[in-house]
Amino acid sequence: MFMLSLMQPSGLYELEKDSLEAISAQLLQMIQMKSYHLYTHSIQVSNYAVSIAAKMGLPLNEIEQIRHAALLHDVGLLMVPNALIQKSPYLNKQEMSKYKQHAASGANMIENYPCCQQILPYIRYHHEKNGMALVIPNILRGANIPLGARIIAVADYYDTTVNPSTEFWAKTKAKAKEELFSASGSLFDPDVVKAFIDVLG
Repeated sequence: MFMLSLMQPSGLYELEKDSLEAISAQLLQMIQMKSYHLYTHSIQVSNYAVSIAAKMGLPLNEIEQIRHAALLHDVGLLMVPNALIQKSPYLNKQEMSKYKQHAASGANMIENYPCCQQILPYIRYHHEKNGMALVIPNILRGANIPLGARIIAVADYYDTTVNPSTEFWAKTKAKAKEELFSASGSLFDPDVVKAFIDVLG
């Protein structure tokens, strides 16, 4: 269904940049139709990720790739029931098993598009945290995790903590920053955390 809908617009492959823009726009529209909260989360994570990447002085083309990957980092949740998404992180074993598949599912959804190849690792590995990953058996550690994925992981954690789908799980921005700092070097890349905390001020 998703692949067919992406093929409808004419001239989709005229320019690689335009193709990635078009695919991102269409998938974001699907995300918005599924869950407005998930849509706003995707936008927020993208904004945070771009700020981190810019603070770290990454090249503009890499920042742009990270922007698209962050927008689509949870696209695999299109395959997950809304009731399960809203219940996260309070999931039973069976629910968690299904939820864990969303990073790989998201990458799989767009892997046949040439313009998406560079962002696939960012989407697929954005839950890898120094070996404590959602995606098994693709366990990566430290610098082996793509930098874009490490950046998205920090942005995703922060926004999920501050603006969770389950309201009583919400934490203050100060508490979220404190937890990021505490997890720096263990769960999260310390350079990425430092850049993000600097951005937040």
